[in-house]
Formats: sequence, structure tokens, C-alpha cells
Amino acid sequence: MQELVSIYFEGIEENKEYENKIVQVLEKCFKEENLQNLNLYISVTLTTPSNIRNLNKQYRNIDKETDVLSFPMFEKTEIEEIVNKQENAILKETIGDIVISVQRVEEQAKEYGHSFERELSYMLVHGFYHLMGYDHIEEEDKKKMRPKEEKILNELKIVR
Repeated sequence: MQELVSIYFEGIEENKEYENKIVQVLEKCFKEENLQNLNLYISVTLTTPSNIRNLNKQYRNIDKETDVLSFPMFEKTEIEEIVNKQENAILKETIGDIVISVQRVEEQAKEYGHSFERELSYMLVHGFYHLMGYDHIEEEDKKKMRPKEEKILNELKIVR
């Protein structure tokens, strides 16, 4: 299988377990959305709370730490068109970037009473579907996004 993800560590130590989980989860996401053979990839950066806060302020004008940020390169309709046509990009092309605060993942795993693996996997799937053009601000949109997220996690047997 072609490389579907580029992984970066910014301000934290590299971790093979994190890398393996990221690849496993995103390969499942790509397969679920029929993207695995289109010469597309996602960039994932694992970082610190201060780095993610700076990005949130810089790109969203929100001076606050968050758990995950997604920066899509396409509109939802453009992704749908790529999938429908099943046309490979001539050059390897990014769908977008996902940035995750590892410390926040640790805190939320404890807060919600589940594993670090579950919380990291959820952040990845959640970020992936934002890159695919899904949102959860409106209840109607949430009803489309949440089942997709849960399906991926359930099929990977990453449960609460």
C-alpha cells in the first residue's frame, strides 16, 4: 500500500507506537472513503499545547489551546469528485493537515475514562472527517459525521 500519511513530531519525542496507530487508523479511513489508491496523503503533526495554541491563534484567530486542528486542502465537493472519478493525482497531493496536542489527548483520555489509544484514534478520525469536509457545528451535520467516526473506531475494535 502506498504511503498515506506523513508524521511529524514538533516539541515532543518521536514515538513508534503513536506512528503505528496513526498509520493503522488513517489507512482504515482512506479505505472506508475509497481514497487508498489516489496518490493522496495526510500530514499529521503531534505537538505540544503551546504549539497548537499558537496555530489556533494564527489560523483561526482563537487564542486558546485545543485538542486537534484540521487544515483541509479541498472543499467537500472537490473530494467527492476525486473519489467519484477515481483519478490519481499526477503528483502525490495532500488532502490536508491534522495537528494533535498529545498532552491534551492524555488529559481527555483520563477525563473520559478510556485509553490513550482510543482518544488518539478518535482525534485522528475526527480530524480526517474534517479534512473530508464534514463538520459538527449544526446538529444535522453532526448526525452525518459522528456515525462515520464511530464506524471506523468500531471496525478497528477501538472502543471506550
